[in-house]
Amino acid sequence: MIIELFNIVAPVLVCAAIGFTWARLGLPFETPFVTSLVTNIAAPCLILATLTKLNVSAEAFGQMAGAGALALLIFMVVAAAVLKAAKLSLHSFLPAMMFGNTGNMGLPLALFAFGETGLALGIAFFAVNAVAQFTLGALISSGSMSLGRLVRTPVLWAVSVALVSMFSGVKPPTFIASTLTLLGNIAIGLMLLALGVSLARLKVRSLGRTFGLAVFRLAMGFGVGLGLTYVLGLEGAQRGVVILACSMPVAVFNYLFAQRYGREAEEVASVIVTSTLISFATLPLLLLVVL
Repeated sequence: MIIELFNIVAPVLVCAAIGFTWARLGLPFETPFVTSLVTNIAAPCLILATLTKLNVSAEAFGQMAGAGALALLIFMVVAAAVLKAAKLSLHSFLPAMMFGNTGNMGLPLALFAFGETGLALGIAFFAVNAVAQFTLGALISSGSMSLGRLVRTPVLWAVSVALVSMFSGVKPPTFIASTLTLLGNIAIGLMLLALGVSLARLKVRSLGRTFGLAVFRLAMGFGVGLGLTYVLGLEGAQRGVVILACSMPVAVFNYLFAQRYGREAEEVASVIVTSTLISFATLPLLLLVVL
């Protein structure tokens, strides 16, 4: 079991550590470019390549997507109540409490823990999370809604095309499938490197409040994930992926939105760093629960 845990955790930590060291050495890393590359090309290709070549049932995919939507709804209600009681801004901190790092950390962990099937299931959860973050998350942060932003979300289109392929049984031609696989393969590594770079560059402020919000986010995520698996009757890889995805630390994209809309970006960055470091420390225990 120790060797199994090490084999899952080590690749994630090593890749993030490389990104962290790279940034600390002052070497060039254009985060906006890498983020745009992953969001618009690599991640959509990973989604298409994974879902069109694996025999994941529509029922299993739907259960994962439904679990992702339910988790976000519960996160929103619970976090809003706690933030209001603490007299903290919903515009600044609610997205951070709702949207975990289901991409940069969640997908690699799902892959290393449960193989290609785990990756496909993790993508279903990630897709719901990503679409909601670029729509509902942006709405909460900015105070306004843009349908154009939804239409321009590449992940949404990738999932739509993949679902058509899954339901129809029509697979893409070999040269397209190979191209999607080639481009999709860069997503996991870039996500982890970008995570490490972000940890090196973001600073921690208001340590007491930051630590409290970080612990709250992780504890809420684990509790909701565990509860949903019981309520929905999920087992095996589905159970593990749901708990993993719900338990992820705060996503880096929350900082980008907070910075864009002037929503206490430095404190949001602090919560991202703190929750990620705590998550790294507790990851072996989390994996013991899901494996």
